[in-house]
Amino acid sequence: MSKEYAFKNGIRDGIPIGLGYFAVAFSLGFMAKKCGLSPLQGFIGSFFTRASAGEYGVYTMVVQDAGYLAVVAMSLVTNLRYLLMSTALSQKFLPETPLFIRILTGCCVTDEIFGISIAYPGYLNPAYTFGAFSISTPLWALGTTCGIIAGSVLPGSIVSALSVALYGMFIAIIIPPSKKDKAVGIAVAVSFLLSYVVRRPEISGTINLSSGAVTIILTILISAAAACIKPHTGAENNDETEN
Repeated sequence: MSKEYAFKNGIRDGIPIGLGYFAVAFSLGFMAKKCGLSPLQGFIGSFFTRASAGEYGVYTMVVQDAGYLAVVAMSLVTNLRYLLMSTALSQKFLPETPLFIRILTGCCVTDEIFGISIAYPGYLNPAYTFGAFSISTPLWALGTTCGIIAGSVLPGSIVSALSVALYGMFIAIIIPPSKKDKAVGIAVAVSFLLSYVVRRPEISGTINLSSGAVTIILTILISAAAACIKPHTGAENNDETEN
């Protein structure tokens, strides 16, 4: 498969992803507006981040005046999965693919781009991933910009109503895997419960930690406990492949 053909196929498959990105990023733009970001700053931030949960977490912590280290740690924890995705995706390339091409491809990975790239039959030409990135990423960044602009001109009541889309986005993320895997559902329920408990005035007043730091600690502890109690085995991966 030639680079030109692969790149065009990537653009074709990236268009529907980009349209979905635009809608989600539009909602994120409202939160970016609360942080005081300009449309240009929102565009640049989303262009280089491209992570809905990561950006939402960062914007939330900025509004709460969290420290730099807490923001960096939150971004690392929420986006660490991309390291695993990039490593897996690199195995789809021909052995002679240069290292710097593999690294550049890793910088293009999102959940959806990884999904269409890893599912491509046979060896993958990196140009396919670059093509999907080239169309979906600008739409993601543009969505954030449009959300910031809309947040500046729309009435506050409408902005608040549209911000509910963010909660819908996260519900759409956690419900399917929770229904499929009981362990994931329990972990999600425990995270909700503990997040509520530690934010009670009688608790939050004694631990002397920022909201962002508490979120990071809970994320690490709950995910580590879930991994120890219910590890994900290779046999489960084989079953998913067969299905």
